Amino acid sequence: MDKRIDLIIENLREVYDPEIPVNVYDLGLIYNVDVDDKNNASIVMTLTAPGCPVADMLVEEITQAAQAVDTIETVNVDLTFEPPWEKSMMSEEARLELGFF
Repeated sequence: MDKRIDLIIENLREVYDPEIPVNVYDLGLIYNVDVDDKNNASIVMTLTAPGCPVADMLVEEITQAAQAVDTIETVNVDLTFEPPWEKSMMSEEARLELGFF
């Protein structure tokens, strides 16, 4: 995998959904991270629910986390609800932490 993507994912693991004590990456909210040849990052993400009251805050925190990688020039975050988020998208660690077995 691209080292720039690895660094972005590492930073995304520091962004937490304020309603759930799990980072957005392990929660399964990040569908895709890509970086082009000009160091522009694209992130496709979702929310646990379409009416999430902290959506803008999460998008901003995710943007800042990606921009914190030295080589990244710009960040574009696309919010999608297809497919809709479900508990099975969480990492095994997140499911264990939240008691979902």
